[in-house]
Amino acid sequence: MDARDEPSDDDLMTAYARGDAAAFEQLYSRHQAGLYRFIRRLLGTALAAQTDEVFQDTWLRVVNARAQWQPQGASFRTWLFTLANHRVIDIWRRSGREVSITTEDDSPWEPEAGTAWQQWPAIANPSPHSEDVAFWRRAGERLLGCLEELPLAQRSAFLLHHDDELPLAEVARTLEVGFETAKTRLRYAMSKLRTCMGAYLAPLQGGTP
Repeated sequence: MDARDEPSDDDLMTAYARGDAAAFEQLYSRHQAGLYRFIRRLLGTALAAQTDEVFQDTWLRVVNARAQWQPQGASFRTWLFTLANHRVIDIWRRSGREVSITTEDDSPWEPEAGTAWQQWPAIANPSPHSEDVAFWRRAGERLLGCLEELPLAQRSAFLLHHDDELPLAEVARTLEVGFETAKTRLRYAMSKLRTCMGAYLAPLQGGTP
């Protein structure tokens, strides 16, 4: 079947509300990997053990809401990730962690010419055995660590936009904030990640730290 002939998420959810269990299976198949990754990275290492609980509870909320489901402007995926974000916030608060909703911060950092950030190897088409491959593998591992240093609000904005590739307007919908607030959170997240990554990976330019 051509991808263009595939039923939309809204169509599947409507069918599921009418009792079509196979429609739910399609929704689950489409979104389970991305949703699980989003939840796992939002919770971070310290709360990783709660990932399955939040994941299962998010889908349970979908099941329980099926009879009342009505598309209301937001996509099913946006709604799904909103449910997950609510549960992650609950877990954070239950664990005693602070969940800040403010966007105050220092002025965003931008790399200057000649810094390690500017001089990183090109990612396009590295040879299988090149040093660039090891560099980007190391960079990916460090990025996950840097993500855990972000406040939850900034981390969620970054993951939704850059990991799950949601447009900024959908990020705002998912987080239930204004467009400018979502934009500011994303800008601060990028600033902190650049600082964290640049500081850590600078030694690699001169060899293995």
